[in-house]
Amino acid sequence: MAIGYDPFGFGGSAGTGGSDLSKAIAGLAESFSSVNNLPLDNLLSRIGDARVVLLGEASHGTAEFYLARQRITRALIERKGFSFVAIEGDWPDAAQVDHYVRHAEYPPSEWTAFSRFPTWMWRNEEVRGFVDWLHGYNSTRPAHERVAFHGLDLYSLYSSIRAVLEYLEEVDPDLAIHARRRYECLAPFEGEPATYAKAALNPDYQTCEKPVLDMLNELLRRHRRYAEHDSDRFLNAIQNARLVADAEEYYRTMYYGFHNAWNLRDTHMFETLESLLKHYGDNAKAVVWAHNSHVGDSDATDMSRRGEFNIGRLCRARFGKQLYTVGFGTDHGTVAAASNWDAPMEIMQVRPSLEGSFERLCHQTGLPGFLLPFQKAQGGVLEILSERLLERAIGVIYRPESERQSHYLRACLPEQFDEYIWLDETRAITPFATGTLPGVPDTYPFGL
Repeated sequence: MAIGYDPFGFGGSAGTGGSDLSKAIAGLAESFSSVNNLPLDNLLSRIGDARVVLLGEASHGTAEFYLARQRITRALIERKGFSFVAIEGDWPDAAQVDHYVRHAEYPPSEWTAFSRFPTWMWRNEEVRGFVDWLHGYNSTRPAHERVAFHGLDLYSLYSSIRAVLEYLEEVDPDLAIHARRRYECLAPFEGEPATYAKAALNPDYQTCEKPVLDMLNELLRRHRRYAEHDSDRFLNAIQNARLVADAEEYYRTMYYGFHNAWNLRDTHMFETLESLLKHYGDNAKAVVWAHNSHVGDSDATDMSRRGEFNIGRLCRARFGKQLYTVGFGTDHGTVAAASNWDAPMEIMQVRPSLEGSFERLCHQTGLPGFLLPFQKAQGGVLEILSERLLERAIGVIYRPESERQSHYLRACLPEQFDEYIWLDETRAITPFATGTLPGVPDTYPFGL
């Protein structure tokens, strides 16, 4: 949801059953006083032997969502042997973090991780805490057992091109020359990739689709030669080449409609997740950090009515009972967000939830925080909770003046998520300036 997804204009009210719904929620809830007191044992028991765990968030700028995901993920790694973390972030930027947390021997690329808008989404103290913990956790483990950190998103078109070229210049300089020629087609649009879509609308324009696909296929044909030398580095190169091909299609189709672009993006993220699971082997297990709108099953929301699907829907179809999905919600507090794309980050007040929303019902329980395990709901309670209600979604853009139109959709939460974590009052994440990180090693992903 890094582009400030803003299409939610559908709503209604919960009717006269609001008090019954709040009572049903309170009766099912496993309450806690703060993120530090999350009842992890119960949650891990319900997750069971799931191979993929999707952890959501109701906004990209709320500290408690990051901290809760961190605590759950640490437990999944330590107690259930999860293999890697995959985030709603760009592949080459996350590769910088992966290089650091897995103590990689090869030199990282030169750029600083997550330095483009919205920088605060991953460059914050909450994420830094998890990254440093994972670095320490991996330090005592053999290389093949170290937990990895990867990005699923496709906005890093030009960083990915540079990563492919860097790799090929080292392992196959002749192919690097051909790669540079094939990627030259996209060079004029580096300053503003979205303008490529406008150019591609011209029937006389030769799009970049064929050369970038040719490059990807050329790398795939050389899989055996490259992967035998260093499978992790080849994974990084091939994923960057695949990202370039998918991003080219993404930007090329932007003017055909938002829904096409959304579906292409989530398909790319899902296929990246599948590639990672295949790379790490039959016993690999993944935890994903992404927005509720990506991880919750889209068939349970208004998204499906608009022809949209997401990672959660694709994962449910692919993994079935081996999937466990957790959504998050809050009523009020503060959030780090921008008022427009590429605008400065602000610490904004999150308005109390609207009447007729699931968030309002959770707030009316009077509980500061709780887990809501939908699988424990039965009979009449499940029927009550399955009413389609408003649900709030804040991306990197927050527009409280048009909150109803900009940030709410209708959803059936027990069908959207396996579990829901409620935090009544929340605060904004703490972004850091690179200058506040003295004394870190040269490979530190967030730079100096």
